[in-house]
Amino acid sequence: VLDLSCNNLISLPSDFCSLMHLVKLDLSKNRLQQLPLDFGRLVNLQHLDLLNNRLVTLPVSFAQLKNLKWLDLKDNPLDPVLAKVAGDCLDEKQCKQAAVKVLQHMKAIQSEQDRQRQQKLQAEREMEKKREAEQRAKEALEKELRKREKAEEKERRRREYDAQKAAKQEMEKKTKKETVHTRKPASSSRPPQPPLHKPSWSRSVLRVLLFVLFCILCTLAACKLTELQHQPLCVSVNTLYEDVVAALQNHKTLQNMLQHNSHQ
Repeated sequence: VLDLSCNNLISLPSDFCSLMHLVKLDLSKNRLQQLPLDFGRLVNLQHLDLLNNRLVTLPVSFAQLKNLKWLDLKDNPLDPVLAKVAGDCLDEKQCKQAAVKVLQHMKAIQSEQDRQRQQKLQAEREMEKKREAEQRAKEALEKELRKREKAEEKERRRREYDAQKAAKQEMEKKTKKETVHTRKPASSSRPPQPPLHKPSWSRSVLRVLLFVLFCILCTLAACKLTELQHQPLCVSVNTLYEDVVAALQNHKTLQNMLQHNSHQ
């Protein structure tokens, strides 16, 4: 039992609620404007006198005073709803009824607050899920954008490579054309070449003549230098050779005479 009545108390410290073995508490005729928020820790409290204070509301934890059987809240500027629930405490019966009704009222308030708290938590969870979903969607969009940018960059590099390759090929073609144009004037300054089959025919004739000349020289050498010179064929060849040499000498002598006459 604790009697703190008529002490002009304005408030109670939070440590006051550690007096969990209190059964009867008298706080009447003070100037209390509110009770500690954890006032409901006084779970063994059965008799509570709050007469003539300045209380407007009670803490929600008041609903935990499940053993409360007597309550007096007269002469307090109570909230109209709470004042109506508490009623008058003019006798023992009314004070007991006040305890029961106020407990029920505070339990209803606690349930409503719990429900609102649950709704708030649910709303916060849903909001968190929504934010997470938005974040995942944002990350997926960013990933898709990065993937698209990479694909565009790859395509851009491929186009640049193709363009460079095409430019290189075009440059090579241009170089080849310039080389051809450079060679054409040089070739045009040369005398026109005979058809391809004519040089081949001329070379063939020249080869035949050289072969015949070679055979003649070999025959002359054989008929002059070997024992075959006494053979009839070699005798004819040697005679022909001497006639040709003599003719050439005569021709040369005649040419010299003509040149001498022309000078004179």
